[in-house]
Amino acid sequence: MSAPLHPLQQRLCHALLRKAERSQGQRSVLLRLDAATLPELHQASSPEEAERITLLLQELQATGWVALRLRPPQPFQTLADRQPALALLDFDALAAWCGFVPQQEAWSRQLVAALAEVATLQVPQPAALLDYLVRNPLAAFRGRPVAECVHILNMLAQACQGGEVLYTRELSARCFGGHSKVLDSRDELLRLLGAPPGQCQEAPVQWLVSAPPGPITEVILIENGVSFERMVRQRQVAWAGAALVLASGFKGAARRLRRRAGSSLYWHAASPGQPAASQVTAFEAWLYEEPGAPALAVSFFGDLDFAGMQILAQLRQVFAGCRSWRPGYLGLLAALEAGQAHAPDEADKTGQTDPGSTGCELADTLLLPALRAHGKCVDQEGWVGG
Repeated sequence: MSAPLHPLQQRLCHALLRKAERSQGQRSVLLRLDAATLPELHQASSPEEAERITLLLQELQATGWVALRLRPPQPFQTLADRQPALALLDFDALAAWCGFVPQQEAWSRQLVAALAEVATLQVPQPAALLDYLVRNPLAAFRGRPVAECVHILNMLAQACQGGEVLYTRELSARCFGGHSKVLDSRDELLRLLGAPPGQCQEAPVQWLVSAPPGPITEVILIENGVSFERMVRQRQVAWAGAALVLASGFKGAARRLRRRAGSSLYWHAASPGQPAASQVTAFEAWLYEEPGAPALAVSFFGDLDFAGMQILAQLRQVFAGCRSWRPGYLGLLAALEAGQAHAPDEADKTGQTDPGSTGCELADTLLLPALRAHGKCVDQEGWVGG
């Protein structure tokens, strides 16, 4: 790119690259351009100012080293309304252009240079592995002796080629002194060490499901355990035919849910109606999108805060048409408007980000505007039904 670097562009590039370093080699690194990261866009004083910032972002994308990600446009939306984010495509090129000095570069390159001289490194693709470690430093190796790193890599390679099917966190714990998260999002590393597809798997998402007394007519995904238990044990007309699911926050929006290998179902023993075989079959057919599966409406009920709305937005990527559960959220909204709410800093919620929009009409037209107007939140446990 021949155009001079603008200070705003440099600031965003450095923020994106710092996040990439903290991500420990995750392939997809996104920097959300929210009001905290890019206040110039969200507080633009005129359309001309907003357009100037848009052009600077487009110039960044034109380099080919980053991509500008936006939600699909809606009528009358500005760029700020479309939840802009920068995705990193080429760390090295972007760092060289914007003058970013990687903190991890020195030690990781020294380690890779030392590994290249070691005759005892026994991995299937040594050159490709070393190239990967240059591009994606493994933070768990920092400060370890070279001989110990060689031992760990050889142990990983032996496990990857041994044929035993493992969860990735099991393998990580075995090879990194009980640290189970080192190999998260390290599929390329495992492939270079000889793991065939499917050998090292992410743990299935666990769903706790409560069957209704009769046929399942809808599915309600519930964020928190206390609300799930209350709704299971005190069924009312509003959810009489619903399969209630303890969805456990953001994990409940994982795409692997809809694959049999990616999720495990457990049926709640205290359900008023124990699941019949037909209920289990119908629910699994719906979840795994099998031919002839029933069409079930899906709703989400969580806290009335920005994180809850973020979860809803993500769920809509996995369950098309998922919406906020009206009875519960209208109850929380009434509590918010009656002053029965708490400030974000009273419940460690100051870091939550406004999703902008979710695609759900109730959330976008009532819930999010109310959150912005009041600046307070309501936990879903505050709703007791009725």
